[in-house]
Amino acid sequence: MRNLSRSAALAGVLALMTTAAQAQQVDWDKVDGVFGRKPAAVAGDVHRYGFARSDLNVTLDGVTIKPSLALGGWVALKPAHGGVMAMGDLVLLETEITPVLTKMIEGGLEITAIHNHLLRANPATFYMHVAGHGDAVKVATAIHDALAQSKTPLAPVTTGGAPASPPPAIDLDTAQLDQIIGVKGNANGGVYQFGVPRRDPITEGGMKLEPAGPMGVATGIGFQPTGGGKAAITGDFVMIGEEVNPVIKALRAGGIEITALHSHMLDEQPRLYFMHFWANDDAIKLAKGLRAAIDKTASKTN
Repeated sequence: MRNLSRSAALAGVLALMTTAAQAQQVDWDKVDGVFGRKPAAVAGDVHRYGFARSDLNVTLDGVTIKPSLALGGWVALKPAHGGVMAMGDLVLLETEITPVLTKMIEGGLEITAIHNHLLRANPATFYMHVAGHGDAVKVATAIHDALAQSKTPLAPVTTGGAPASPPPAIDLDTAQLDQIIGVKGNANGGVYQFGVPRRDPITEGGMKLEPAGPMGVATGIGFQPTGGGKAAITGDFVMIGEEVNPVIKALRAGGIEITALHSHMLDEQPRLYFMHFWANDDAIKLAKGLRAAIDKTASKTN
């Protein structure tokens, strides 16, 4: 038993050393240069880059959607097999889908899903999920060149040396929202966001997708204040098959609309389904409805 424990510990150390070595092999400065920006977040060995559609003015039920609520395209790169695994969720107009898709496949990338997240949005937005493996700079170049076929802003936002504007205030009781949802949220671009990871490990092509949030496999929820204690909410629940209908029932009982149900990937284990939602109502009421739905999933909460 002692020898088995030592073997397991040694295997764990070797795995960590391999991951660290792979991360050191990636020239992140070159990747940043290709994308024209620094990563929006670095979590563990994952570098996640933001490609928000700040050029779009999207409205839904009278609410002007902030980019960080539902227009925040992203690409995450994780060191793997001497290169990187890439996953992304890109926001496109319908006229941009085919040119971007064509350039993606020419660059050796895979398309894993194309669909809506919202209903009644004007203009309508669509979401293209992409994946790839290989040399980090080549993968980044293929993604950049494909996005260049759309009007996605690719130049970094600069202030010309002027002080950055303060972030918009979150006019909501965020402490109470934290308590209800069961994880700590964070403010981003005028939206209060939550990432709720699952308890079960998720793999894609045999690779563990962690950290879950940056790799797009945590339930994501955004609250955009709309005045008087109300908020517009959207996001996606990450579920296995048996959780889908219990979550639907819980959301509808909470007055929350289901706007899409689909997959995002092709080879993940366990098989995952992603459910998108929408409502604009009292923020605390909506948080309670969301928590009731979260409790129908194998999620990590307080």
